[in-house]
Amino acid sequence: MLCFSAFIAGSFALGSMISNNLSPLIVTVIRFAITTLFLGILIYFTQNLKRIYFISSWRYLLLGLCVTLYFVMMFEALKTSSAISLSVEFTMAPFISGLFGYLLLGQRLNLRIFIALIIGAIGAIWVIFSGDLNRFLEFRIGRGELLFFIGMSFYALHVPLVRKLNYNEPPIIFTFGIIVAALLISFIFSIGEILDANFTLITTYDFFIIVYLAIFASAATFLLIQYAALKLPSVKVMAHTYLTPSWVIVWYILMGKEGPSASDYIGIFFTIIALFLLLKEQTKI
Repeated sequence: MLCFSAFIAGSFALGSMISNNLSPLIVTVIRFAITTLFLGILIYFTQNLKRIYFISSWRYLLLGLCVTLYFVMMFEALKTSSAISLSVEFTMAPFISGLFGYLLLGQRLNLRIFIALIIGAIGAIWVIFSGDLNRFLEFRIGRGELLFFIGMSFYALHVPLVRKLNYNEPPIIFTFGIIVAALLISFIFSIGEILDANFTLITTYDFFIIVYLAIFASAATFLLIQYAALKLPSVKVMAHTYLTPSWVIVWYILMGKEGPSASDYIGIFFTIIALFLLLKEQTKI
């Protein structure tokens, strides 16, 4: 999940740099197509496909719908909102996932986990606003933030659903089924835009960003989150997203942008404390 949060941070840092000439739906279709091809090649050389893996195919369609809605709404939100604003909202994901985990799986929060969630949220928000209370108070919910909240809720729902709907398929097979379903759903929704699209507008820069999103922010993160979702309660899985703002700072440094301020380290410290509290009971589900 540490790797997961780093890859997710990359999608925030790089996703906002994709040309506005590209529709979020088209970006999502291309992304899932590359991911499907990548995972298909891996499966061909490493797995023996069994018919039993594809029973109850509606599971993949449901999970694929959750994934598609999240990515489409994220890219649509990035057109009118900053990555910082969306990062703030993403701190709500563990609470939402915990609620779904309770409703679907009966997973309960103990006091230690609840305190860890609060500390982690404070740390993440501190990093996002550099400890400036005035900037936090100026935060406003606009159209982009509302769209992202809806998409994020579907993403949070996806985590407990993975555990509930997995029938002991290998993670890579289960991920492949979800991504194929997501590709089909996003293609159906975007077929009109695809027919009218001018694909010459996709620059080399855009293509490399989409490849990163396909391989690392899709294939890798889905494999990681499925492994974690089968080992940990949903709330603990999503709580690792509190590290996302800290990883965004790392990404910005690598991209040659401004590094963290002294205040940022306070927020990072809070998120590390929260993570230790969560890991303390990691063997208990």
